[in-house]
Amino acid sequence: MEDSRHSGAAGGAFGAVAPLVDMGEFPSWIIFEDENFLVLNKPGWLVCHPSKNGPLSSLVGAAREYLKADTLHLVNRLDRETSGVVALAKNRAAASVAQKSVDAGGGAKKKYLAILRGSLKWRVTVAQPLADDKDSLVAIKTRCAVRKPSARYAVTAFVPLAHSRNPDFEPCTLAEAELLTGRKHQIRAHAQWAGHQVVGDKIYGPDETLYLDFIEKGYTPEMAEILPMPRQALHAYELDLSCAFANARFRAPLNADMLDFAESRGLDIPARFRA
Repeated sequence: MEDSRHSGAAGGAFGAVAPLVDMGEFPSWIIFEDENFLVLNKPGWLVCHPSKNGPLSSLVGAAREYLKADTLHLVNRLDRETSGVVALAKNRAAASVAQKSVDAGGGAKKKYLAILRGSLKWRVTVAQPLADDKDSLVAIKTRCAVRKPSARYAVTAFVPLAHSRNPDFEPCTLAEAELLTGRKHQIRAHAQWAGHQVVGDKIYGPDETLYLDFIEKGYTPEMAEILPMPRQALHAYELDLSCAFANARFRAPLNADMLDFAESRGLDIPARFRA
C-alpha cells in the first residue's frame, strides 16, 4: 500500500528551493584532508547525499567537484539541517575501516551541541528505544516506543553547558549531546521525550505540521513566530575515529547562525566551540 504521508524528500532548506554550494566558499569548510579522508564542517542547509538537482546541491557532490573525484564514501551522515563534522573517505579501504568504527559498537565517538528549549538543570541520560512513528503525518518521524517489537535500543546523554540570560525570550540551554548509539533522529526524539525540544525543530518541536508547511513554502514569517531559528539548533562538533586511525579526532566550530542565536539569548558559548 502506498504511504500517503509526506517524507519531505523535496523542498528547500530555508527557502522553497535549497541554494547551491558556492565552490569559492567550499575550502573554508575543510577541517582536515590527507590521502584517505576529507573532513568538512557542513552548513545547516545542505544535504549530504547527491540529489537530482546536480552536484552542487549536496555535500558529496560538491566534494567530488572540489577533488575532481568520481567516487567518495560517506563515513558518517547528518540530517540536512544539522551542521558540523562530516567525514568522507577517498578510497574503499579507508571507508570500510572508518564505517565499521561508526557502526553500533564500533568504538567511534560522536558528540553534538544542541540548543534546547527550557532550562536543563543537570545531566540527563535518555535510554528509550526508537521506532518509526506510524501515527505521524511525517513519514520519516521516529518515536520512543518501549513496548514496540520493532523498536531499536538507543541511548543519549545530555549535559547542560550554559543557560540563557535574556529575560525577553523563552529560556534555553546549550547542551552537549553524546550518542551512545546511532539511530535516526535519535538526539531530536530523545530531547523531545525529555521535555527539552531542540530549538527550531520542525518535526520534534511544537507542531510536526510545521515541517509539512516548510517543505512546501520554506521558512515563512508565520513560521518564524513559532520557530525562532530557520533550522534545528543541532551541530555535530566532534567525530572521534581514534579507535581506527591515529590522530583522527575531528572537531568543527559552531556555525555562525547558532552563535548568533546564542548571543541573542544571552548564552555564553565556551571558547572551545568557537572558530
